[in-house]
Amino acid sequence: MERSTSVIFFIIFILCISMHSSTTDLLRRNQTVRDGETIVSANNEFQLGFFSPGTGTNRYVGIWYKQISHGTIVWVANRDAPLNHTSGILRIDNKGISLFDIASNTIFWSSNYSGFVKNPVAQLLDSGNLVFRDEEDSRPEIFVWQSFDYPEDTILPGMKSGIDLVRGKEWYYSSWKSVDDPSPGSFVHRMDIHGYPQLLLWKGSELHARSGPWVGDRFSGSPQPKSNGIYYNEFFLDQKEIYYAYHLFNRSSTTPNTSVHLILTPDGNLERLIWNDKNQEWGTYLTLLGTDCDQYGFCGPYGTCDSSCSPRCACLRGFSPKTPEKWEAADWTDGCVRVTPLDCGPGNGFLKYSGVKLPDTRQTSYNLSMNLQECRSMCLKNCTCTAYSHINVEKAGSGCLLWFEALMDIKGFTEDGQEIYVRMSASELDKSKISRVKRMLFVSIPVVLAVTSALIVLSLFKKRKRNRKGRLNSNEDQNLELILFQFKRICNATSNFSNDNKIGEGGFGSVYKGLLEDGQQIAVKRLSDNSRQGIDEFKNEVSLIAKLQHRNLVSLLGYCIEDMEMILIYEYMPNKSLDFYIFDKEISRLLDLPKLYNIINGVARGLLYLHQDSKLRIIHRDLKASNVLLDDEMNPKISDFGMARSFGRSQTEANTTRVVGTYGYMPPEYVTDGVFSMKSDVYSFGVLVLEIISGNRNRCFQHPDHNLNLLGHAWRCFNEEKLEELISGQDLESTSPYEAFRFIQIGLLCVPNMSSVVLMLNSNIALPKPKKPGFFENRKHENDRSQLKPILSSSNDLIITTVEPR
Repeated sequence: MERSTSVIFFIIFILCISMHSSTTDLLRRNQTVRDGETIVSANNEFQLGFFSPGTGTNRYVGIWYKQISHGTIVWVANRDAPLNHTSGILRIDNKGISLFDIASNTIFWSSNYSGFVKNPVAQLLDSGNLVFRDEEDSRPEIFVWQSFDYPEDTILPGMKSGIDLVRGKEWYYSSWKSVDDPSPGSFVHRMDIHGYPQLLLWKGSELHARSGPWVGDRFSGSPQPKSNGIYYNEFFLDQKEIYYAYHLFNRSSTTPNTSVHLILTPDGNLERLIWNDKNQEWGTYLTLLGTDCDQYGFCGPYGTCDSSCSPRCACLRGFSPKTPEKWEAADWTDGCVRVTPLDCGPGNGFLKYSGVKLPDTRQTSYNLSMNLQECRSMCLKNCTCTAYSHINVEKAGSGCLLWFEALMDIKGFTEDGQEIYVRMSASELDKSKISRVKRMLFVSIPVVLAVTSALIVLSLFKKRKRNRKGRLNSNEDQNLELILFQFKRICNATSNFSNDNKIGEGGFGSVYKGLLEDGQQIAVKRLSDNSRQGIDEFKNEVSLIAKLQHRNLVSLLGYCIEDMEMILIYEYMPNKSLDFYIFDKEISRLLDLPKLYNIINGVARGLLYLHQDSKLRIIHRDLKASNVLLDDEMNPKISDFGMARSFGRSQTEANTTRVVGTYGYMPPEYVTDGVFSMKSDVYSFGVLVLEIISGNRNRCFQHPDHNLNLLGHAWRCFNEEKLEELISGQDLESTSPYEAFRFIQIGLLCVPNMSSVVLMLNSNIALPKPKKPGFFENRKHENDRSQLKPILSSSNDLIITTVEPR
């Protein structure tokens, strides 16, 4: 009887512990967490307990997200000492936190505190930080020990990456060995304080990548930070501490589930992830290793890397490849050397480079109080100084950074890059001056010749147009760097362009499905004799798409120029174009709202790549549903770059007297004044979002109560809080109407860039109220063209018009 009573009391005791540990964020002395029990932070966001990662069976004590992405681990206690059974207990005593194995009577892990705490308590904070402290200490922020001091692969808001110079404490991050094994992997991300501080990513003893130095509001070469309403960056530098951290803005009812963290993946990429509450998944907002150019020293000393160019590497002016034969073979690791060595004599000066990621700063010195002129003088006085730059871009010319070795790991011509001044000999500076004069002549002389030959060109225009295809041959396009297909091969692949193989047709011509000898499916775009897309558009599409690589852009495999034929060969998209689905009431049922959200997100990311991650900003100028193709998993890919234009890194807009695009998708300033920019694509994207969510075309929309187009109708519904009318054709059972309403609001907003759009789509930040959109007024007739006079048109919905310049 006594034995049975003891067992009952023991069971009740265990249940009480379990109930207590699952409803509190605290553990006091002699309290435990057994396998299967947890404690939860006060805000219910983080949870601590035992788990097995991936497909593994070993048991670990860790912290993970509880509400969102349940099971996403952010910290592991015993990553080097796993348990192979469920007999572990996490317990608290006066000396700290420890993981004890009952079966072997062994301590597997402890917090390693050497002191003694009178009233010990362990607490899981709302930040995800596990702390050990004295409960009676009147300063609750004073911790004896905290997990934030022992980071692993995940950087949560408030965690530091850097060095405490007083305590000799370093905060650095190491990857998991694999998704099934949290033990330290091959990659380590840490602050380097040799020279001017920078964050370096190591693979063993090999430097793998680096962030670049901090330049006042970001790391060099990183995109210029924009207010995102979720987090902000911090970089701290003094004689006691050097660290980087990021912090969340204050939460509100409008952003209840917005979370963000950085993770060092097992394959060595550092990614900033933001929780997408709509798709219930983490979305990648920023990544350290986006292209080959982000790999350390990809182009060697004095080489610059640009992933949008071919070849990727080039030498700085006044430098040439150190090993020409390797350079020609695309092995750029030896880098470049000076054409004329420095002699430290009179006449030495500097060449300025703009828009670069500043080179490795481990062999540098810095002064935060100097101005740029003082910095230049300091560099000139030291014969070993190879370059200089200012440090703080927020305060123009503030701070001085000096390099004393070969310049390594320069990423060239980034949109938000910095300026650097490279030391050159007098003779090389003279060559540079002569080169600038030549460039001026090179620009001015053709202008004069162009004016004098304009009449001749105009007189031959009709003849040139008739013979345009015959005059285009493969020799003119040797620089296209794509597979040149023989016409006979394309005929065989498409069964001689059989009508049975035709999958599309437009003003450019027809598109056919083809099958190559190796079984690869292709899409063949064959320009017709009366195609609106001429030689210039054909070359434009080939040269632009050949350099683009993104999962949401269609891939160009090759081209064919033979006899009178101009043909483009693309990857085959089995699910046709987006308009085939969204504008058909029956077929549209195949796409529920979550799939539509995925398509919208994919198009947004494709545009973000075009606008931000290319050497030259690319403006599509004809984004519409028919130009969004769908692969076998219904992922979207933007196509048709015949009308696209590229911008320089500092160019934000341009004027044209030849407005091209599709009526209904073009913004007012473009149609009326010929002004186009990234905002033109953003406007088109907004219209496309409304069409996707509503299932109606903007141009052909009809309503019994008014003559507004879809854009005007959406604005009216938004103001009258009747957005359910706009999505009446959608099945809302699989998602909440709030999510659809949010996408509509994003579609109506006139935001400045696609990075803002991507952030809005993948977070719950509060949205501003949209303004009244352009082309809103009632239509007198559906063919009204707002008084534009078309000079060319076709049977489809593309028009080419002439407008008077501003």
